Amino acid sequence: MESNREKMQEYWRRNVRILLTLLGLWFSVSYLFGILLVDQLNEIRLGGFKLGFWFAQQGSIYFFVLIIFVYVWLMNQLDREYDVHEE
Repeated sequence: MESNREKMQEYWRRNVRILLTLLGLWFSVSYLFGILLVDQLNEIRLGGFKLGFWFAQQGSIYFFVLIIFVYVWLMNQLDREYDVHEE
């Protein structure tokens, strides 16, 4: 019984670590690129728009959607590893 409890605690620790890592990446993209580095990024153009503007308006949203797919993929792997997957 204790072994199963330790296994599930490790599962949740790894789940939270994945979640915090991905949210940290999203924060970096949205805050750093969209706010702090906007002047440097505005020197580059993407489709006629300044890159800093693009990150502030669209980039962080696209990155968040990408993170959702990465999270699902990583959690499916983790679920299989700990044998808690649904099929």
